[in-house]
Amino acid sequence: MPEQPRQRYLLHLILFVITFATTTLAGVEWITGHYWLLGPFPGWDELQQGLQYAVPFLLILTCHEFGHYFTARYYRIAVSLPYYIPMFGLPLMIGTMGAFIRIREKIQSRQQYFDVGIAGPLAGFVVAVGLAWWGFAHLPPKSYVYNIHPEYEAYGNNFEQHVYSYAFMRHTDSLHFDEARTQFLARGDSSWADSTFRAQPEYTNFALGSNLLFTLLEHTVADPARLPNRFEMFHYPYLFAAYLAFLFTAINLIPIGQLDGGHILYGLVGEEKHRRIAPVLFTLFVLYAGMGAVSYLRTTTDESYFLWHLLYGGFLYLVFGRISPNRLNGLTLALSVFAAQYMIILLFPTHEWDAFWLLFIFLLGRFLGVYHPPATEEAPLNPGRKVLGWAALGIFVLCFTPAPFEFITVSAFDKVDSQGPEPLFSRFDGRERTNFTDLLGDEGVGGLQPFQPLSRIHVRDAVEAGFQGPGEPVPSQPTGDATPVADHVFGIHQQTADVSLLEQF
Repeated sequence: MPEQPRQRYLLHLILFVITFATTTLAGVEWITGHYWLLGPFPGWDELQQGLQYAVPFLLILTCHEFGHYFTARYYRIAVSLPYYIPMFGLPLMIGTMGAFIRIREKIQSRQQYFDVGIAGPLAGFVVAVGLAWWGFAHLPPKSYVYNIHPEYEAYGNNFEQHVYSYAFMRHTDSLHFDEARTQFLARGDSSWADSTFRAQPEYTNFALGSNLLFTLLEHTVADPARLPNRFEMFHYPYLFAAYLAFLFTAINLIPIGQLDGGHILYGLVGEEKHRRIAPVLFTLFVLYAGMGAVSYLRTTTDESYFLWHLLYGGFLYLVFGRISPNRLNGLTLALSVFAAQYMIILLFPTHEWDAFWLLFIFLLGRFLGVYHPPATEEAPLNPGRKVLGWAALGIFVLCFTPAPFEFITVSAFDKVDSQGPEPLFSRFDGRERTNFTDLLGDEGVGGLQPFQPLSRIHVRDAVEAGFQGPGEPVPSQPTGDATPVADHVFGIHQQTADVSLLEQF
């Protein structure tokens, strides 16, 4: 056995510290809405909230990587300490791209592949389940979200029935526009003097998806009266960290190639069966992962229709290009999958598909590989390891999230429920829509898209003036509360008007 490589402790430490910092700042953005590159650096109170996300998330990641590391050391395999990968600079990032260890020698047996591969996901999964249980068992009151979205408080506990509607978001957009116009004029920018607000025909809400395990914990552990909806759950640091941990556990347990799940499946079935099973699993994964792209392609009607179809066909060919030495086999698979995807779309035209997994089929097909390298020793696993292996693949099923991040569009053209003022949700379906001006009036279309919560000034003004969105009046008095609405939202009537534009957009 070769000697353990000399560890580059300083590099590992620097990468961890940078990743810890970027993950903390990402937590600040997700929890509070404060994007640090477009405003003052977060204060200590905001950083503390970011730490509530960063610490548990990096703890799970660290347990995962050291599960691999210590198992490899047990077998005297030359292995590096984890390299953490920071991610920063762009909004709506999670702060890290994960971590990896470098194995510097060939692993000898199926058992070693299996043990090293399964140790990481199991270690991280145990911690993630504990974190999710704690998060659901200790949910704050629903009023917690008012700290991030004070504009919700005027609606009380019924805010969910109003604030994701087109009318509310249109009004929010108009308030952001008014603030931008006021501040640019105050800075002497006369180009805004004659500008008027123009509403967008559609606004988009961001929501987390779901998986079987998260749904199970919601129904068995959480207090239903405090359970946040999918549009707000990323403001809850423990739940968001656990959700991401389950998502990345599923990614690692995909039973293809040299992912952890690929090592596990290889250990369970051996080289001969794995070479037959792996391309079938990969083809099915590509079939599913590309459904979102094909669903979009089917709605294109302009002159780029054939170009987009050609590009997607080329993408599939690249994905399957290394599955066989014969390139004709890869082309045949690409065309067959493309045709099958179109057939499924025709059979289920109203089903909503997601394109999140496209990146992973590309990485598997072009870089990580579909097949598993053979081991020197092909002795089968003992019964205990086989049970553990199938249990790990069961964890993959529990953690797999079909649509991890959803963008749900509300439109001026959505139908309105006869039981109330709330427009029904609809996703953007790619169809061309016209006559926006007829529906929206003289304001036309366009406008600014709100990304951050309203300032307290805007909420106060909206509450005191009354919400003017169609069918969405702000209640003059929250039910069961004798406090005037403005005091109920802010605690005081007077607010300073010196709000940085960059903090609000």
